Amino acid sequence: MSATPAGWLRVVGTGPGPAHWMTPETAAILEAATDLVGYAPYVARCPERPGQTRHGSDNRVELDRAAHALALAASGARVAVVSGGDPGVFAMAAAVMEAIERGPAQWRALDLTVHPGVSAMQAASARLGAPLGADFCAINLSDNLKPWGIVEKRLRAAADAGFVIALYNPASKARPRQIFDAFAVLRAVARPETVVVLARAIGRPDERVTIATLADVDLGLVDMATCVIVGNPDTRLVDRGEGREPWVHSPRSVEG
Repeated sequence: MSATPAGWLRVVGTGPGPAHWMTPETAAILEAATDLVGYAPYVARCPERPGQTRHGSDNRVELDRAAHALALAASGARVAVVSGGDPGVFAMAAAVMEAIERGPAQWRALDLTVHPGVSAMQAASARLGAPLGADFCAINLSDNLKPWGIVEKRLRAAADAGFVIALYNPASKARPRQIFDAFAVLRAVARPETVVVLARAIGRPDERVTIATLADVDLGLVDMATCVIVGNPDTRLVDRGEGREPWVHSPRSVEG
């Protein structure tokens, strides 16, 4: 009886969208994999390779997707679990770890590694200048896996402490109100003139950047492709001259 071939599982992020923002390491893993597993639009971003099987699925089945990938790897497949951005930022690395904790003991011994990618907030920050130059945090506005009250508590604490805040998953067809509720919390704590940036689809053909303030930002522009960055009390705009959008700068130094 022949032994089961040694499989592996690699958890990767393809970056925010453009191929040139995918790391060479991730590109090599995608080339070597026999199976790609991920949210269907993210799998579609990956170059096709003859003989490779692609397992695209819906956005709300992360644990099922992770368990499927682990089972494939246990059977001898070379599996790449695909996320957009960085797999460790509100993405599939956490789902894979959760599936391992819940799954059979043999999954813990699999050849499994997680590989970094360019996150949406990194791409947005680079496009804008240095909005994340000061202390910052990232908060996921989805309440699919946690109570909304926890989200509000974290928003209030982050704004009160003066963090720059990157908001992920700010709005969707199923969750159109959360971004408005989140800004109601922020407006009760932060100053009206606080800089707010809506960075949508950075690096893609439909990229759009909107710079506003906490008081006047148009939240109707926000969708799931938007990374929202809320500045701290020191975040400022750096004028670049007529016809150019200003840089956004959160200084590293803070006066006591």
